[in-house]
Amino acid sequence: MANMPEIELFHAPNTRSTGVRVLLEELGVPYGLRTLNMRAGEHLGDAYRAVNPMAKVPAIRHGDVLVTEQAAIYLYLADLFPASNLAPAVTEPARATYLRWMVFYGSCFEPAVIDRHLKREPGPRAMSAYADYDSVIARVVEALTPGPYLLGERFSAADILWGGALGWTMGFGIVAPDPVLTAYVERIRARPAFRTVATADADLAAAHAATQV
Repeated sequence: MANMPEIELFHAPNTRSTGVRVLLEELGVPYGLRTLNMRAGEHLGDAYRAVNPMAKVPAIRHGDVLVTEQAAIYLYLADLFPASNLAPAVTEPARATYLRWMVFYGSCFEPAVIDRHLKREPGPRAMSAYADYDSVIARVVEALTPGPYLLGERFSAADILWGGALGWTMGFGIVAPDPVLTAYVERIRARPAFRTVATADADLAAAHAATQV
C-alpha cells in the first residue's frame, strides 16, 4: 500500500491499548507509538483530550482519520489490511461470528466482569446489557471449546482482543480459571507478536514507574 500514511497509536503499557499494539505487530505494518505515562496523568491533559475527550487509550490516528474505542480500532485496522487475513470479508459467513465476538466483548463481557469485581448486581434482566455473569462466561467457554480459536481453526483479530482480556481477568482473579480459557490464553500469549509487545510493555512500564520515584 504505497503512500499510505503511517498509523499512530496512542498507547500506555498494560492497558487496553496493549492489544492494539499486538494487533499492529500481527499485521506487520509500520506504525508510530505515542506513549502516555498514565502514572503521571498525561492522558488527562488537554493535549490528549484533544485526541480523545474521554481521556482513554487506545486511540489511533491514520492520516486524517481518528479512531477511538477498542473494538472499533480492531475492526478498522483488520479491515484496512485484508491481506493479513485477520478479519473475514463481509461476504464470508464467518464475518457474522467475528462481529458477534467483537461486540460481545464490550457490550457483555466487560460490564459483567466489572460488576462482578465490584460486587454490584447487574440490574433487572430486562434492562441488563448482559443478563447475568454466569451466562456470559458460559457463552465464551462454549465458543472456545471446539477451538483452537473463536473462528475454529482460523486466527483473527477477535482472538487478540479476547486472549488479552481473558489473560488479564483471570490473572487478577476476576474470572475463575477454566481449562478451556487457560489453554486459549496460553495459545495467544505464545504468539511472537504477543511476546514482543509483552517485553516492550514491561520495559515501558518500568520506565514510567521510575519517573515517579
